Amino acid sequence: MDSSVHFSSRSDDWATPQDFFDRLDAVFDFTLDPCADAKNAKCSRYFTRAQDGLVQNWDGERVYMNPPYGREIGAWVKKASEARALVVCLLPARTDTRWWHDYVVGGGGIVFFLKGRLSFGEAEASAPFPSAVVIFFGDAIRNKP
Repeated sequence: MDSSVHFSSRSDDWATPQDFFDRLDAVFDFTLDPCADAKNAKCSRYFTRAQDGLVQNWDGERVYMNPPYGREIGAWVKKASEARALVVCLLPARTDTRWWHDYVVGGGGIVFFLKGRLSFGEAEASAPFPSAVVIFFGDAIRNKP
């Protein structure tokens, strides 16, 4: 089995396991996937790389976000932390990074560390990194007295 393509830096896209998404969707009833393409979109409404979900409006949505895990991940997590929307993120648990401290911790994200490691997309092997689900409640919490 050659899993090198799935776990190399040649791609920063890690397709969410469907059963994992389905369990989250049963709770949150997602309306938008801002980091997708026609093959891996988890919601009927989604933005492709060409549409650039970072510049799109997420206001009022229930967003499921599994961002590209490359250098731009910080920009995605920043947008999620500032959005006027519920945003549930599947992220690599990179607690030693600036983006984690600036936007997950500093942005008020609620963090759930996953036990074990996920198998993304069609990969037979697990990811070489731990993952976390981070939830930003947007205006639902930000506007509380």
